[in-house]
Amino acid sequence: MTATPHGCLLSCLSSPGVMEDTSSQKSGQSKDVPASLAPEETPANFIHVKLEEYEPAHFSTKDLILKKAREVRTCNHQTIIAFFCRLFPVLDWLPRYNVKTQLLGDVISGLLVGIVAIPQSISYSLLANQDPIYGIYTNFFCNIIYVAMATSRHNFVGSFGILCLMIGQSVNRHLQLAGYSDDNAGSSLVGNSTFFGNGTGACDRSCYAITVALSLSFLVGLYQILMGLLQLGFVAVYLSEPLLSGFVTGSSLTIITSQMKYLLGLKIPRHEGVGSFILTWVDLFRYIQNTNICDLVTSLVALAIIVPVKEINDRYKEKMKAPFPIELLVVIVATVVSYYFNFKEQYKSAVCGNIPTGFRKPTLPNTNLFSSLAVDALPIAVIGFAMTVSLAEIFGKKHGYAVRANQEMIAIGMCNLIPSFFYCFASSAALTKTLLKESTGTQTQISGLVTSLVLLLVLLWIAPLFYSLQTSILGVVTIVNLRGGLRKFRDIPHMWQLSKLDTVVWWTTMLSSTLITTEIGLLVGVCFALLCIIFRTQRPRATLLGKVSNTEIYEDQSTYKQLSTIANIKIFRFESSLYYANKDYFKTVLYQKTGVNPVLLAAKHQRVVAQADADTGNSKSFFGTRFECLKLAKKRAEKPPADASPPSIDMHTLILDCGAMQFIDTVGLSVLMEIHHDYKEVGVQVLLANCNPSIRHRLREGGWAEKSDSGAQLAFHSVHDAVQFAQRWYHVRQDGSEETKDACLHPEDPHFQVSS
Repeated sequence: MTATPHGCLLSCLSSPGVMEDTSSQKSGQSKDVPASLAPEETPANFIHVKLEEYEPAHFSTKDLILKKAREVRTCNHQTIIAFFCRLFPVLDWLPRYNVKTQLLGDVISGLLVGIVAIPQSISYSLLANQDPIYGIYTNFFCNIIYVAMATSRHNFVGSFGILCLMIGQSVNRHLQLAGYSDDNAGSSLVGNSTFFGNGTGACDRSCYAITVALSLSFLVGLYQILMGLLQLGFVAVYLSEPLLSGFVTGSSLTIITSQMKYLLGLKIPRHEGVGSFILTWVDLFRYIQNTNICDLVTSLVALAIIVPVKEINDRYKEKMKAPFPIELLVVIVATVVSYYFNFKEQYKSAVCGNIPTGFRKPTLPNTNLFSSLAVDALPIAVIGFAMTVSLAEIFGKKHGYAVRANQEMIAIGMCNLIPSFFYCFASSAALTKTLLKESTGTQTQISGLVTSLVLLLVLLWIAPLFYSLQTSILGVVTIVNLRGGLRKFRDIPHMWQLSKLDTVVWWTTMLSSTLITTEIGLLVGVCFALLCIIFRTQRPRATLLGKVSNTEIYEDQSTYKQLSTIANIKIFRFESSLYYANKDYFKTVLYQKTGVNPVLLAAKHQRVVAQADADTGNSKSFFGTRFECLKLAKKRAEKPPADASPPSIDMHTLILDCGAMQFIDTVGLSVLMEIHHDYKEVGVQVLLANCNPSIRHRLREGGWAEKSDSGAQLAFHSVHDAVQFAQRWYHVRQDGSEETKDACLHPEDPHFQVSS
């Protein structure tokens, strides 16, 4: 038979009589179809939009390598200047520096930040398990290097509390492995004898601690430079804001716990590893009867003075030209009082002790420690880079200048690599000092040079004056500067309202960083955040769409009111990419939303047919279409049981809105093929809409178009086009069925031809 319903469908859809004019087709416009349109009311006009794609660019790895090689080989005056300007951005902005408008703000900001950095440099040294002088070294050298290589104008690079905590944990672990006693003051060698890297003599506890810190800083800088050269700045993307916030809060709690022994004047062992947070608090309560009253009183007095003034500075920072340097004032007063009342001798208070002046000769990091520090350096490198780039991008966006993430990674890597030869431990952008630097009117990184000059004065002349400064005061300074991390607890209710999943990520990272260790806590947070992303894509939102009256807009029926359903057409939207991990959920929710499971329906129909054949004793025959008239006459003569007919379905077309799908993999393509075949078995056609070019390309490669009956296109640029096609397809199929019946009743019709 040459005339079949499918052939009639193809000819009707493609005949010129039912196509609109060329101008209408080019404009991409189509007439609106009411949602309640009956088949006889369906317009005869249907436009199939087919866009011609550009030829894909030919990619050749060989050509790319040759191109890069030519760029490297091309060496002239301009390329050399451009290379050094990118590596050292100071060469680009320094010649354009405006002394009249920028110098005053940089000088004032640099002086204020330098004043604040003095006590923090000393206090963070204790947190990193180092002598106070090394914290001043770190802030001095890092600022000079960062000025030359940074693209950020506002970052302050130096000792950062969380990094100092991680450094101190690693240093303390290696001190214990080397056999040094956990003595906060004496620093004596126990057991084996260790020598300093340059062979000048025996190395005591303090010497070995800085040796470990130097090797760790070298590895951190090396990691960061390699990541910058390999353009791996995207690593920071996996450290989301809730994750970083939870990590900062958890680390802040750990830092506060580690500083409580200084506030109470207790000598308790420093715990490391899993459960150190709880074990430290257990020891604090166990030895609380040994509290040094002098240290406790001075700590409480310092807290009572510093905290209110810091709160006033924060509240009125917009009205104040510069925050009041209360920390430095408290440190100076406490040092003077401790010196004149001789707290060390009379009350056995722990003090900073001798802080040498000047600089020490450069030294090489101990390469023998690299193997044991390689793992410890990785999270420090990632956290240091993430904090530096995050702050740089925040203030770059606020003040309207561009920040290059990979260059920032190289810059902070150099700030760790080079100073590791000058007795400096690992550093990054410091949050509190960066905020202070920005709020006091800094314009460029010249303010960093001014800060280094202030620290230089301390290194050359002022440092010995801090001999009598109590370590309890330094603990207070450290704790007070962690208020920002603790304030995150106030944001939890608002975070819960915005995103419950992000709140769970925050709590998971915070608790794991506090109760386990900072490194493991960071790893747990990253893994849990990635699992949340996978969970979101595995079980995404799936909805049925309805039409907004008199428009071509289709929206979620469960979200919006007054949406009209389209007769016998279901529009299904899956708000995620379709891939191997969510393929089963896709089919499950599709069958649930549409109310039609084609697999079950087909199996049920086959069982009914088999039972009907067994009852009548007749088997199904396959003699072709020439017996259509006899079949129809037989059906009219005797009606079969109702159960033997195919189950009735309230839809003839299923439209899959792929607008939210970014990609489909081979498994997802197989699922689409399977769904198309299963629904076809029960008389439902499947159409795709809103497919992006990559999905269309995957469909073509997978043979999706070849699977359609009569060559009809089954992927459309919009949901409305798919709906119009489905309505026209159903209308033509109904007309074709009537023509077939008439041909059976009137075999003399010339259109009725039987092929031999």
